[in-house]
Amino acid sequence: MRSIYYKELNAFLSSLSGYVVLLLFVIASGLFFWVLPDDSINILDYGYASLEQFFRMMPWLLFFLIPAVTMKSFSEEFGRGTIEWLATKPLRPVQVILGKFWASLTLVVIALLPTLIYLFSIQWLSLDGAPLDFGGISGAYIGLLLLAASFTAIGIFCSSLTDNQIVSFLSALFVCFIFYTGFQSFSQIAAFRGGADYYLAMLGMDAHFDGLSRGLIDTRDVIYFLSVIILFIGCTRYSLQRRMLKS
Repeated sequence: MRSIYYKELNAFLSSLSGYVVLLLFVIASGLFFWVLPDDSINILDYGYASLEQFFRMMPWLLFFLIPAVTMKSFSEEFGRGTIEWLATKPLRPVQVILGKFWASLTLVVIALLPTLIYLFSIQWLSLDGAPLDFGGISGAYIGLLLLAASFTAIGIFCSSLTDNQIVSFLSALFVCFIFYTGFQSFSQIAAFRGGADYYLAMLGMDAHFDGLSRGLIDTRDVIYFLSVIILFIGCTRYSLQRRMLKS
């Protein structure tokens, strides 16, 4: 698994496109939170020394970052025909999947690291140097990492379904969107009112990320995200075995 992990990291960081993806994410987050005039997103227009707007908007940026990171995971292997070579290695399918999963998640963490600068910026902007709630912010970052890990597992799964990287990107973007906000939207349909709307909304990531983004670590939310990760890693294993049998 370690060899797959380093192979994926080197493949991404040795290409110009990899750095372009990371750079675009950092620039986009900076523009949204500091430059573009919008009091619902821009931290300066919000008027409070808080990262609440940051954590509220970040999932929407991850919609594009994570599919871009994961789209090559298995699609490129199938497209180049190197999946057969990979199958000859003394590695179990789950080890290959986890190696690619952890490598992709590491790249996402690398992209998120520059956002820690916002902590010092908000501290500097706060009135009379009032201390920030670093405990709550740490909890919110934990929630963001769990959300990113779930999106990464979805992206890896979508990449195992096709040998076309564009299809992999778009399908991962769609599935992440459905799991994050789709269930919440469906729950607001009148036909689901009367109790069913609550349970339908709880199937979505938005309901579980909301509390975590405010620094409230609830065991139920953590278990939900871990379950989503395990589910899609299992689906990826099944997809790979099915495709390998066909080939």
